[in-house]
Amino acid sequence: MTNDQIMSSIFSKIVAGEIPSYKIAETDDFYAFLDIFPLAKGHTLVIPKKEVDYYFDLEDELIAGLNVFAKKIAIAIKKTIPCERVGTTVIGLEVPHAHLHLIPIHSVHDMSFAKPKLKLSREEFQEIAEGIKKNLAV
Repeated sequence: MTNDQIMSSIFSKIVAGEIPSYKIAETDDFYAFLDIFPLAKGHTLVIPKKEVDYYFDLEDELIAGLNVFAKKIAIAIKKTIPCERVGTTVIGLEVPHAHLHLIPIHSVHDMSFAKPKLKLSREEFQEIAEGIKKNLAV
């Protein structure tokens, strides 16, 4: 094993296919997948494939591209999951890999990471992922 493999975040392992995910979309630079500990149905993580720990350490071009990619995902989530808006947050303490949370919300309280996470079945995750993918503008 090389040093890079030892230091890879769980998100890099997901991108590499070493860990399964409920993928929503992927480009050469970005990857979106359902959070397996969601605050709401449709809670999606959007990451750059380049492994950078802190969101604001991303190069300007990469952070801009990540946000444009996330916008497309957020629009598809809103078309799929009944919600007032799709909230976004950057916390970045739980995994050392820059990422955005896209969360379907009805109020600001829906964005609280202190509240219990949903427990969804594999079938529910698959159904949600497929629904979002169908609403994703190509």
